[in-house]
Amino acid sequence: MKNKLVKLEPNLLLAKSYEKGSWKGSYSLVGHTSDVVNAVTALLENLGQGIITQFGLTCSWENFLATARLAAYLHDWGKANDHFQMVVRGKRDIMLNPQLIRHELASMLLAWEYREWLQQCPDADFMTALAAAGGHHLKLGWDSRKQAASDELGEVRDGSGSDRLYLYTALPYFRGLLKYGMEALGLPKQLKLSKKPLTEWSIAEIKNKRKDILDAFLDDWQVSSSFVSVIKALIIAGDAIASALPNTKFKITEWIKQEISSTLSLLEIEQVIIDRLAGNSIRPFQSDLGNSPTRVTLAKAGCGTGKTLGAYVWAKRYAVGKKLFFCYPTTGTSTEGFLDYVHDRVDSILLHSRSDVDLAHLMSTGDEDDAAIKLESFKSWGTKVSVCTVDTVLGLLQCNRRPMYCFPAIAQAAFVFDEVHCYDNRLFGGLLRFLEVVKAPVLLMSASFLPWQLEAIQNAVGESVEIIEGAKELELLPRYCFHLSENPDWNRVTNELAKTYTLPNGDHTCGKVLWVCNQVSTAIAIYEEAKQRGLNAVLYHSRYRYQDRVDHHRAVIKAFTESKPVIAIATQVAEMSLDLSATLLVSQIANPAGLIQRLGRLNRRYIGQSLDALFYPDPKVRFPYSKEDLDSGRSMLETFNSEVSQADLAEWLERSPQQGKPDKETVLFNSLKKWQAYPAPCREAGHTVTALLEQDKQVVDKLPAKILPKYTIPLLSTKKVQKWERHRKGYPIAPSREWAYSTELGAYLIKGGDENE
Repeated sequence: MKNKLVKLEPNLLLAKSYEKGSWKGSYSLVGHTSDVVNAVTALLENLGQGIITQFGLTCSWENFLATARLAAYLHDWGKANDHFQMVVRGKRDIMLNPQLIRHELASMLLAWEYREWLQQCPDADFMTALAAAGGHHLKLGWDSRKQAASDELGEVRDGSGSDRLYLYTALPYFRGLLKYGMEALGLPKQLKLSKKPLTEWSIAEIKNKRKDILDAFLDDWQVSSSFVSVIKALIIAGDAIASALPNTKFKITEWIKQEISSTLSLLEIEQVIIDRLAGNSIRPFQSDLGNSPTRVTLAKAGCGTGKTLGAYVWAKRYAVGKKLFFCYPTTGTSTEGFLDYVHDRVDSILLHSRSDVDLAHLMSTGDEDDAAIKLESFKSWGTKVSVCTVDTVLGLLQCNRRPMYCFPAIAQAAFVFDEVHCYDNRLFGGLLRFLEVVKAPVLLMSASFLPWQLEAIQNAVGESVEIIEGAKELELLPRYCFHLSENPDWNRVTNELAKTYTLPNGDHTCGKVLWVCNQVSTAIAIYEEAKQRGLNAVLYHSRYRYQDRVDHHRAVIKAFTESKPVIAIATQVAEMSLDLSATLLVSQIANPAGLIQRLGRLNRRYIGQSLDALFYPDPKVRFPYSKEDLDSGRSMLETFNSEVSQADLAEWLERSPQQGKPDKETVLFNSLKKWQAYPAPCREAGHTVTALLEQDKQVVDKLPAKILPKYTIPLLSTKKVQKWERHRKGYPIAPSREWAYSTELGAYLIKGGDENE
């Protein structure tokens, strides 16, 4: 095919689409490259050598800085091709004719042709820079057609309408980019190559070059996976912020300096503690956390023993001059932790995928300008305390976008991980890998640590860890009396709601019942029966539109603070998301860990005596618990025939023969496939799929992507889901013939549907 490059208008290489008259500066390839190099440089200059300590790197500062800058310089070289340049000029429809290869792969192939020159960049590691450049859009090592990891270095796409790619590497187009490298990175002024770079690539040539680079990665590349991973994360963060800022009044380097320098002071942490204590004294257990001598500390204490406040006491020693990430297992617990401790007390932010919805009842955002919207993903950079789901931090190791964008904050933070015993094997494996590669101060909190977990944590940390246990006098209090029956006792529930208790301080409280079911359909049925019996009932589960779920969550919390009896019917969401203290627990039998979590909501604020917990079997064995789970849960309950304390439950769990199988495989910090970069899940596959409702279709079709989470619902993942229509953002749309919805009950299967199918 004859080599004919299309004349460019405007007559320069562009990095992104533009509006007429606004194509100069950051819209040009040289301008955007300069922005990213400057952003990465500013990040490193402001983070300082602490980033090397944070990730236990053994490289020199000069090597680290030079490699990061070289990666930033190379990341968009591949945009100098005819397919990309026509796309940003609106002359190529990628829906009809996708680009033959992604521009990041083109960047790698093009840099490979210039490697003799680029390898002379002072102090830089060319191969590491090449891998970081190729992975900056998190598509490297991923097969989009199979939706699976791939050992291929990028894809050659079908349907491009072309059998080759033409390159704008001849003068004058590429001259500016080469000249910038000479001036900014100290590359040789004379461009000497033993072989003249090609100006077009056939598919066969692309595949050959791709193989050459992959062979070099596999055979000749001897480098620390931590070094490569940190460079990758820096380039992604630097490219993202450089792309967000061009149309704003902010100057990149000044903004980065301002945000990165915002760290916690001792006075701010003390204020959080003082406010929360409300005149009470710090408990010895909490003081011990603050005096822990080791970088990694384990706080082993039951529900209601003051672990969270103890974490802020720990932060006085380990988070001053840093940022603090407080990581919870669920969005509900992170929201509660945020509201209870740091909102309006210290510069803080709630970080999870739907946090905007949770905070909607607290503030009115008003009209946001373009700059604020573009900077929204980077709030954590200048935030002192980030309260988040654990995925926000551990997702970094799986190349998830939010933590990659949060990387500059993660790179200078201390971390608290709460409810560690609730992690599944993949999440716990990710935590172990995090402890291996991140050398930051870490506090792990849990009601119990099993022997195998303690051993795995110790091995991952590789140095001494301190285990600090909660106050024995609190954990030995007789809180519970277990009662097993084949069916729930409604008379006992009604009698409980008529009771009044005298608290140790002389105050009085009426009966508060928490009823926990294993399936949403069961919870809805129990709720409807409670209403028929004339009881004051509230319902809470996960199968609401998120905006409605927030309202139900707050309604349950509020009901347990009011001076009238109430019964809250919930599902597993009660195990961690609800900070309340019931006077009677009714629960279907579940797995031991889940039962212990549910019991943590009974007599949480100890009233001076043990309280009843009623358990009955779940006939649905397949979902969400196995027969082994249910048998083990029953066995634990049958062990106790008198009053039970939190210490009793922890001791039983620690004696159980349970052995976990943590999955430590991660994409980032992977020592075997250091070149790959693609998003992978943090958790084991669940039983649900995040979907939209057909009845909401007309509304959501008009909404921006940012608002869509308000309407998403986790529904059962069945074979039928594969046949559902898809929203433009990929969400399956649940048909109205299968799923109904009300703000009171949430989403429920139309009569005849099978919750176990």
